[in-house]
Amino acid sequence: MSADQTSLGEMLAATVPMTRTLNLEYLETTAERAVVRLPDQPDYHNHIGGPHAGAMFTLAESASGAIVLAAFGDQLNRAVPLPVTAEIAFKKVAKGVVTATATLGRPIADIVAELDAGARPEFPVAIAIQREDGAVTGEMTVVWTLRPNT
Repeated sequence: MSADQTSLGEMLAATVPMTRTLNLEYLETTAERAVVRLPDQPDYHNHIGGPHAGAMFTLAESASGAIVLAAFGDQLNRAVPLPVTAEIAFKKVAKGVVTATATLGRPIADIVAELDAGARPEFPVAIAIQREDGAVTGEMTVVWTLRPNT
């Protein structure tokens, strides 16, 4: 993990209380991919002994936020990243440690070009939630925007 990846994960853990509450671990934070792990913690289990749906939602949303910051951190002086919508689908029972992997759905250059043109770009971030055995237990899409500072 690079110093930039470490610092972004540390920054998120320091500034986003829910990240600390769930003990989320930022494994990778680049403009191409963000990977965040939710440890197996009985305090956050559901009625069947796996991670609660709310914890998995927060895990996936946190991975999406990490990739957005990694991709557009250099735009923060002129725009604020904000989630617009989020949709999650639970595919299989999750047990134990789960990991969320986020990827951008549009090229960074296209999004920045829209911002340069005075628009408020929107872009999807796709997130896969997986168990340690690799099975995808959930899929989430968060649509983000870069709201220009006015």
